[in-house]
Amino acid sequence: MKVTLESYGGLAAAIRRRPAVLDTAALPENAAAELTQLVAAAVAMPVEDQADRARDAMTYTITMEDDGHATVLEQSDAAMSPAFATLLTWLKKHLAQQDQP
Repeated sequence: MKVTLESYGGLAAAIRRRPAVLDTAALPENAAAELTQLVAAAVAMPVEDQADRARDAMTYTITMEDDGHATVLEQSDAAMSPAFATLLTWLKKHLAQQDQP
């Protein structure tokens, strides 16, 4: 499975950030299994869009690609399910580790 994280918005909304990509093939087996569980929980718990409540909020798009099928989740700081927040935190942590030599 390949997971892509994109973030945009906030105070520097005009700046487009480069998407970060994590491939489960590069992860230890237990980390890949944990990611699969986090994705399943986030997909099962959608949240209503409340973007108008925080105009400077960051928005996050997480795209999961597996066996030719893509699932896209998008939530913002203003309206984020607990499962999405957990997945986002996990991804940020592992993407940061991936960038370290």
